[in-house]
Amino acid sequence: MSPPTPSDRSATAIRAARGARVAVALLVLAALLTSTLTAVRDGSLAQHLSFFTNQSNLAFALLLLAGAVLSRRRRPPWWDDLRGAAAFYLVMTGIIYALLVAPLDELLRWDIGWTGIVLHRLAPVAALLDWLLTPRLRTPSARRVLAWLAYPIVYLVATWVRGAVTGWYPYTFLDPTASSWPQVLATTGMVLVAFLLFAALVHLAEGRLRRQEVPAGSLERSPG
Repeated sequence: MSPPTPSDRSATAIRAARGARVAVALLVLAALLTSTLTAVRDGSLAQHLSFFTNQSNLAFALLLLAGAVLSRRRRPPWWDDLRGAAAFYLVMTGIIYALLVAPLDELLRWDIGWTGIVLHRLAPVAALLDWLLTPRLRTPSARRVLAWLAYPIVYLVATWVRGAVTGWYPYTFLDPTASSWPQVLATTGMVLVAFLLFAALVHLAEGRLRRQEVPAGSLERSPG
């Protein structure tokens, strides 16, 4: 039997990468479905859908599945920018949950339910690793950092408007009734600065664990 050729190894790597992405996507979707069914049972579906965590995880899972189906040649030019946005949102989901949302004694515990582990810990790590390990196809524009901030800002404004109407806020640090508007605005300002900083870091980190640029003629040979 002849040894595997570089093309054979490349094809195996492609299949392994796609399989891993599909597995992670299905796990995230299963966690989202389980938590959504619980919210429906408890009569809190609208609140459940308002959490940034759930929205960012859904976007990540759908992008993983779409990326497993679409070959690199069929992906639009802005595909990597969209992937980067999802990775950025999930990284911030994990950080903000750990620093501002979760109780201090929860950070070192694993008895928080499998959906919480998947959505708050596994998915952010998986999104970052996928972003670091996938070689980029082109040199990206730094302007995408500002584009990535558009959705969190819209989410923030929509949360405050909805909260003013309903009296419910998805996160305590965004709730002026739990503290005060000056405190909320100060915390939000720090969060937005952190968002900008980490957006820049995610932008620069693209494909850093696979530094090579992918030539246009070898798109189908590169894992992705």
